[in-house]
Amino acid sequence: MAYAYDPELAPIAAALPRLDLTDIGRARAVLLDMRASMPAFVIPETVELTRRTIPGPAAAPPVEICVITPRSREVPASGLLWIHGGGFVLGDVDGDLSSPVRIAAEAGAVVVSVGYRLAPEDPYPAAVEDCYAALGWLAGQAGELGIDPHRIAVGGISAGAGLAAAVALMTRDRGGPALCLQLLETPVLDDGTDTESMRAFTDTPLWTRDNAITSWSAYLGPTPPDPVPPYAAPARAGALAGLAPAYVVTCEFDPLRDEGIAYAARLISAGVPTELHHYPGTFHGASGAGAGTAIASRMVRDRIDALRRAYDQARVASQA
Repeated sequence: MAYAYDPELAPIAAALPRLDLTDIGRARAVLLDMRASMPAFVIPETVELTRRTIPGPAAAPPVEICVITPRSREVPASGLLWIHGGGFVLGDVDGDLSSPVRIAAEAGAVVVSVGYRLAPEDPYPAAVEDCYAALGWLAGQAGELGIDPHRIAVGGISAGAGLAAAVALMTRDRGGPALCLQLLETPVLDDGTDTESMRAFTDTPLWTRDNAITSWSAYLGPTPPDPVPPYAAPARAGALAGLAPAYVVTCEFDPLRDEGIAYAARLISAGVPTELHHYPGTFHGASGAGAGTAIASRMVRDRIDALRRAYDQARVASQA
């Protein structure tokens, strides 16, 4: 099927290899090959990276994190828990450094990027509990990290954004750390995989309905919980009132488009301050795969601006 991609993105979309999750081991190898074929990401001198191991959830293994700290920042600084994407089955901290590093460098935030357990080896709730444990650690170590506890956000892309939405639900329900923003870029939210965009976009770059079905099957495990809880699929949450303010991103030719728009609409209806950015001519992962194009640059800039606004608003509110 032909798609009216942004002119700068069209040749990139055509060149991207097809990602097939039928064989997850093979898909992981393809992802590593893609990473190896790209120029190595250079960490700017303006930030410092520290890798640490922190306690995981109860009776679970420790969690690996990467703390990204601006060398020049206000103290206390704002904080962000960043969650990488990968359909719950792919990816790691090293494969998604550019987004959190740029946020740290340009927004002046201390960013904790979490290396959560992947499915199918570790199905739900392993990933989301790892991420929630990392949020608890970040808030608990705010003094050591030089973070203002009133200015902590959670964010991610794709499955990472879905996990960020789940963490926002968890922290509301469990009385966990207060969040000033949930940044949800092309989030994975709905295990039903039956929206109009899911049915329509079966051959789009990087993500398709077939991949979505496979990833949900791996994440929910061989015996899925019945009913599927909202901490696994946030679209199933019955009540959204009281959640952190949200910044939601959707792309025109993305199977995940409609579930993101629907979740943003529900947040708005529930009284949650919500900003929805829909980018025409884009596909799933365009902000990263299209690096250097005008629209991808705008997506990244808009993301950082949203964080800055949230941090500024949280600062004002805490001083009132």
